[in-house]
Amino acid sequence: MASERGLGMVHVYTGNGKGKTTASLGLGMRAAGHGFRVLMIQFMKGDIKYGELEAVKGIPNFDILQFGRPDFVDKENPERIDIDLARKGLEHARGLVNSGDIDMLILDEINVAVEWKLVTAADVIDIVMSRPKGMEIVLTGRYAPAEFIDLADTVTEMKEIKHPYMNKIMARKGVEY
Repeated sequence: MASERGLGMVHVYTGNGKGKTTASLGLGMRAAGHGFRVLMIQFMKGDIKYGELEAVKGIPNFDILQFGRPDFVDKENPERIDIDLARKGLEHARGLVNSGDIDMLILDEINVAVEWKLVTAADVIDIVMSRPKGMEIVLTGRYAPAEFIDLADTVTEMKEIKHPYMNKIMARKGVEY
């Protein structure tokens, strides 16, 4: 049981720098390496060959589910399908929390989904607060709402100081995706 293993905290990885999803994947790999059951739900990401999707196939107890399209979401005018997929992902997360079948739940890009009004902060907080004792929760993405930061036990802000994008170098396979 996860609570006997010392789990049960809330982590937030946020900021404008690179590495939020990567940090959560590392945490998930570490947990899976100790036999914990880990599930990452990716919001606003779908049908793109992200390297982590292939990598976790070889890691027992670590799964990733995507609730998004391969297209970018328009922050000012998200399409109905983007809202529906994000809400479906959140309801899936709620079901997992209620089932108690996992030890660590990573909600990747949930902060952005809230900022872009695909889901509400209140709904995310409700899921976090209803988790069983011992379930670790990780919330990633830019724009973490103050409520998430207040709720979290650990908050890490990734700060961009220098990035290849500044020199017009686009995302690279195996590094950014």
